[in-house]
Amino acid sequence: MEKLIAAFPENINEALEIASKSTFKTPQNEIQNIVICGMGGSGIGGRLVAKWVEDELSVPVYVINDYMLPKFVSKNSLVIGSSYSGNTEETISAIEEAVEVGAHVVGICSGGKLKALCTENDFDAVIVPGGNPPRTALAFSITQLINILVNYGMVSADRLTELEAARMAIVNGENEIKAEARKIAEFLKGNVGILYGTTKYEPVLIRARQQFNENSKLLCWHHALPEMNHNELVGWGGGDERFATLFFTGDDLHRRNARRMDITKEVISKKSSKVMEVKAVGNSNIERSLYLINIVDWASLYLSELKGVDPIDIEVIDYLKGELANFN
Repeated sequence: MEKLIAAFPENINEALEIASKSTFKTPQNEIQNIVICGMGGSGIGGRLVAKWVEDELSVPVYVINDYMLPKFVSKNSLVIGSSYSGNTEETISAIEEAVEVGAHVVGICSGGKLKALCTENDFDAVIVPGGNPPRTALAFSITQLINILVNYGMVSADRLTELEAARMAIVNGENEIKAEARKIAEFLKGNVGILYGTTKYEPVLIRARQQFNENSKLLCWHHALPEMNHNELVGWGGGDERFATLFFTGDDLHRRNARRMDITKEVISKKSSKVMEVKAVGNSNIERSLYLINIVDWASLYLSELKGVDPIDIEVIDYLKGELANFN
C-alpha cells in the first residue's frame, strides 16, 4: 500500500498519457444529462469530477452508486461506467440498462465485463492498468472522466492542466504532506473519527471516510456544512471525548461558511478537546482536493500501522461477494 500511495503522482502522469491517446465517437443525439455509474474506489472519482466541473457544465451530472438508473436516462444521456475491474455487478447492471434505453455509453475499466459490453455494443472504452486495489487507481478514473467531458466539448481542457498542477503540488509538497498525515493518524488513533468540511469538499470527505474504512479499518463518519449546522450540530449535545473531529478547510470557502466552521468548532470544543484542522493547498478546486486526498491516503496508511492492521486486507468484502455469488 505504501508503494501504491507513493505512485499517485506518477499515476496521474500515466493517466494523462492514456487520455492523450483516447478518441471517442460522436453521440448520435444531443446530450442533455450525464450519468456516472461506479462503486467504491471507482465511484468516488465520479463524485469528485462532478463537483469540480459543476460551475462549467451546462447539463446536469448525476453519480449513481446502485444497480438501477433513474427513469430520465434516455437516448439523450451520456452514461459513463467506471469500474476498475470491469466486473462490478452494480455498475454492469446499470450499464446494461443504459444500453437498453439507447443512451450513449463510455466505459472506464481495466477489462472484464464492462469492456466486453462496450465492445459488443460498439461503445468506447478507455482501458487503464489493472491488478491493484480500486481505491489506489483514483488517478486513472478522475483523469479519464475529465478527458471524456473535454472531448465532448462540455468542459475546458484547462481541467487537465489543473490535474498536472495538482501532481506537481503533491510532488513538491511530499514532506509537508507526510508530516501532516502522521499528525492526523496520531490524532485519530483510538478515537471515533468525524470528518467535516463544506459542501465544496464533500467528495473529499467521502474519499477520506472510505480510505480510513478500508486502509485503517476505522469506523468514522462525515457531514458537510452548511447542512450539518441544520441537524447534526444539535447531536453534539451528546458528544464527548470519544470523538475526534477533523475539519477540512481552505482559503476558498464562502465567507459565511468560513464563519459557520469557526462557530461549529467552538460548539464541538465544549464537548471534546479533540478538534483538528487540515488545510488545502492549491490554486484550483482540483489541486486543493487532490492535495487533501493525498494527505488522507498517507494518514490512512500511518493509522493502519499504529493500529497494527493490514491496509490491503478486504476479507469482509470478499466474503460478501462470495455470498452474493451464491444468491440468485
